[in-house]
Amino acid sequence: MTDDFMKAVGLDRAESLTDSVVPFAVENLDVRGRSVKLDEALNTILTRHDYPTPVARLLGEAIVLSALVGSSLKFEGRFILQTQTDGPVNMIVVDLQTPNGLRGYARFDEVALNEAAEKGELSPEQLLGKGILAMTIDQGEMTERYQGIVQLDGVSLEEVAHRYFMQSEQIPTIVRLAVAQFSEKGKAQDQWRAGGILLQHLPEHGGRTMADLPGDGDFNNPDTADNEFEPENNWVEASALLQTVDDHELVDPEISSERLLFRLYHETGVRVFEPMDLEEKCGCNADKIEAMLEQFSNDDIDAMVVDGDIEVVCEFCSTAYHFNPHQFRK
Repeated sequence: MTDDFMKAVGLDRAESLTDSVVPFAVENLDVRGRSVKLDEALNTILTRHDYPTPVARLLGEAIVLSALVGSSLKFEGRFILQTQTDGPVNMIVVDLQTPNGLRGYARFDEVALNEAAEKGELSPEQLLGKGILAMTIDQGEMTERYQGIVQLDGVSLEEVAHRYFMQSEQIPTIVRLAVAQFSEKGKAQDQWRAGGILLQHLPEHGGRTMADLPGDGDFNNPDTADNEFEPENNWVEASALLQTVDDHELVDPEISSERLLFRLYHETGVRVFEPMDLEEKCGCNADKIEAMLEQFSNDDIDAMVVDGDIEVVCEFCSTAYHFNPHQFRK
């Protein structure tokens, strides 16, 4: 790392590694954002279920988007991204448990996926189809959830994110996402890697963000959506520079977030802040599942019994839990 590079990005530490989020600001252009690089955490999630490649890539994009958005939370809680659509991939759920635990799951229709493959219709927007995308902030039992919903109508997750932020925060936002597989020496299977950048125009007079909005919210009210934003010169320049990023730059494990941001904004100056590590972490455990099973009636419990025992498999991490049905009968 050169002295010029360290000075330009304000680094007094080593460059961040993968599986991390790096917040940044380009103050001369009135923008802020976050950059994500995912490596082992993503690969663990995607390979655990042996998804078909197009499904894995789409879930990977959703995980990157969740990391970019959820990492902005300034309190303990969960950020949940969920899609429900009529496409071959009819449901995606990604859960970020603050401060750094990621998990994700995709449900798909194998027959519809094969038909889409025969037609060559495997782009993320074609796999999603039409439906909704919901982003939820959950601060725990004593608070109300804050949820925003945006329509999915045949566009990419990047474009949906742009619409979502204009509706929710009324802040112009651009998101770039990329997911790819890399061959690595000594490993039999290709490894999944991903990266993304979220860039936002700084409000002139402060403004609100998702992390500042506890309680219920309605992002679909046209009266609260700022659709009359007139792009300023600084925003035009900052967003145009971001659009020059190639996918391979976002996913390359040899290009740190700091180095990529320096490539983009070295002429105007970019400040990067302390990175936040990310890891694959599932929140399931036997106690939670027991508490859930205790809510069922005796008939429901009997219907769950196979060979004298109840098996519950976590959809996220595939861990199988086994229980004696007698402990739940009332």
